[in-house]
Amino acid sequence: MKRLILLALTIILVSCKGDRGGNSEKSTTENDSITTKDLLPDALLESNKISMNLEQANKLAELPLSCLETEYPNKLGQTLEGKDAIGEPRELHPAFYGCFDWHSSVHGHWSLVSLLKQFPNLNKHEEIRTKLSNSLSADNIKGEVAYFKREESADYERTYGWAWLLKLSAELQTWEDPLGKELAQNLEPLTQLIVQRFEEFLPKLNYPIRIGEHTNTAFGMTLAYDYALATGNESLKKAIDKRSQEFYVKDDNCPIDWEPGGYDFLSPCLEEIDIMRRVLPKNSFSLWMDDFMPQLKNKDFALEVGKVSDRTDGKLVHLDGLNFSRAWVFNGLAKQYPKDYGHLAALANKHINYSFPNLVGDSYEGGHWLGTFAIYALQESIPKKE
Repeated sequence: MKRLILLALTIILVSCKGDRGGNSEKSTTENDSITTKDLLPDALLESNKISMNLEQANKLAELPLSCLETEYPNKLGQTLEGKDAIGEPRELHPAFYGCFDWHSSVHGHWSLVSLLKQFPNLNKHEEIRTKLSNSLSADNIKGEVAYFKREESADYERTYGWAWLLKLSAELQTWEDPLGKELAQNLEPLTQLIVQRFEEFLPKLNYPIRIGEHTNTAFGMTLAYDYALATGNESLKKAIDKRSQEFYVKDDNCPIDWEPGGYDFLSPCLEEIDIMRRVLPKNSFSLWMDDFMPQLKNKDFALEVGKVSDRTDGKLVHLDGLNFSRAWVFNGLAKQYPKDYGHLAALANKHINYSFPNLVGDSYEGGHWLGTFAIYALQESIPKKE
């Protein structure tokens, strides 16, 4: 009976505009000098919560700053139409050639914009502004658009890189600074191309991709949905509303005990929750969760952190990212529905506390992207009570 009620509510939700519960609340060695204590004072290491402050923001900014213009090593992920298609990363991707791969460069840019918005007086704020201006020039974005319009690039960075590009665009468009407006305008041709790619692709995807890495459908739709809300893009929002419910509304008993996989940086179960809490109204979401992961309402719910055995291994270090992504889902739930899920904030803090001290090390494998995940997780954290 509960399932029938939920399905009925979902049908009504898809066909009508209603109140939604989602966003109503809203190898390089330059890093070696940055120590764990620089990033995280001992007092915070011993506490249950980590809150972003200016000192940490300055240190976190060093991670993307150190790789934004680092061209090699580089993982292009390119499909070649011929030998002449091979080129230097900087030639192929004039805006997003650093930080090892395209999507990491994109979200490295997002990290810097996000930190500047939160902390305008960052120590290197002028350097950051200059690098963002140089990188996100109108001419450089034209080069990125040209690459995406290659016949062989139809599925390039689908949907992980697409999602981060839209998150960067939303961050720029909501930045009350002339530079933000300028860079958002420069990025707009690529932004609109990615929106078009999402709207064309989602109706053709018959089954969601439920893995813990880049192609996870729920994660891609979540960032795209947040972009649609932030920018008032009703067409994209409706497309994601429709497909997310078609993909996930009938799901039961997500096997969280199967997680994590050895290379996961996303939780298939939790990413599904993250999109559904956005698109379903409160009552529908509560009914859905009672079937999907009812154990999350238990005050003593526990989930062991993902443990990394070798942070110089580019795949194994993914599990630090998993800890951050789990944390942002737990905190998102706790903030949106504190009565049912407020206790998950402590579990989020446990996951952040495990991986945050390990952001800086002697390997490029985590440094080029993990800072972004940490920033996102900390943004979602419930403020620490004094």
